[in-house]
Amino acid sequence: MELVRVLLADDHAGVLAYLCARLGKVFEIVGAVKDGKQAVDAALRLDPDVVVLDISMPVLNGFQAAACLQDIKCRTKVVILTTYEDNEYISEAFSSGASAYVTKRHLETDLVPAILAVLHGNTFISPSIAQLQA
Repeated sequence: MELVRVLLADDHAGVLAYLCARLGKVFEIVGAVKDGKQAVDAALRLDPDVVVLDISMPVLNGFQAAACLQDIKCRTKVVILTTYEDNEYISEAFSSGASAYVTKRHLETDLVPAILAVLHGNTFISPSIAQLQA
């Protein structure tokens, strides 16, 4: 069975290194970039199954990068991984084309299930903040 191909985008080198180590045990990490424009360019070049985007990145933020991918009809699913836990950010994430919203505080328990959910055509919100959508 072919491994799921994942692209990571976060402007903090430590977070990228951690995500590569953590997710690399389960998925094929095809790239790790530090801004939203690099994420869009890499997604077009590498054709990952999923891109994990931080919101607060230079050049293009995660919402802008997700919207670009949606606008060009890229098949890559988008998972937002962020520290922000409020309704406005959650709403903007899904409006921009994301299929999942995961808090960094719960990435250990929520990120792999989020990636698997979006691959099966589902949406995912970290359970710790899902009640905010109610």
